[in-house]
Amino acid sequence: MARAILFALMLACCQTVFAAGQLYRVTHDGKTSYLYGTIHVGRGGGYPLDAVASRALLDSKALVIELDIREDKAFQLALARHGRYPNGDVVQNHLTPATLQKTVQALARAGIPLSSVQHYKPWLIANLLVGAELDKNGYQRSEAVEYALLAAAQKQDKTVRELESADYQLSLFDSLDARQQELYLLENLADLDDGDSLKKSQALIEAWRAADKTGIQAVWKTATTGDSISAGFMNRVLLGKRNPEMAANIERIMQQDQVAFVGVGLLHLVGDDGLPQLLKRRGYQVEQLY
Repeated sequence: MARAILFALMLACCQTVFAAGQLYRVTHDGKTSYLYGTIHVGRGGGYPLDAVASRALLDSKALVIELDIREDKAFQLALARHGRYPNGDVVQNHLTPATLQKTVQALARAGIPLSSVQHYKPWLIANLLVGAELDKNGYQRSEAVEYALLAAAQKQDKTVRELESADYQLSLFDSLDARQQELYLLENLADLDDGDSLKKSQALIEAWRAADKTGIQAVWKTATTGDSISAGFMNRVLLGKRNPEMAANIERIMQQDQVAFVGVGLLHLVGDDGLPQLLKRRGYQVEQLY
């Protein structure tokens, strides 16, 4: 009871100033999970956890994240399997001349020679260019929220569990057929060219920083609405397919750990088929803390 009162006081005192993202408490049959929305890039030294999330993590027995991003070997193996063409094949063989020209121009602006990525599939080149744009503007993967969670978990000697694997995550992009991959690349090139790519990322980051429910909802709607390949892929696969699988894995983890802290990408928490609503439909009590 004392711990619950302390937690409530911390929430009341610290939410307005320090809260970032979204945090839920999920309970069922005496088991508890905290569900925390993360962003996968950081800026200016990363984003320290707010007081409420820090307390929730401290009280947890295990940290659960989508992927242990410290395990580079597994990621590189998955990249070779799903993101590269077999020896002897190159991306030039899979793009129309017009798309190839636009790709070469975008790569040049990013300071990346085509020869260094010609064995990459179009979806991977698209994601690489988006990452390069973020990096150029000071947003780095090495300062993502997950690193703050992992550092805290290591300091507290917590078990770290994964919801997914690198092989699974990259296989989802590889499920796009050749035409879809080219369109996905073209859409991202257009967004990079007119500045929309950076604006979308900044909107998500700022909404996360402010724990802005309306802003987070707006970013989710933008990402999942429309007839583009990117929106359809986000809605149908990156969220629509993965969210039910994540919910099932969280349920399994809650049967193992008395208290677990689950950090997943922020957009997995939004909408009628987001993780909070899916867990509610599975019979769990879900309370949004901020």
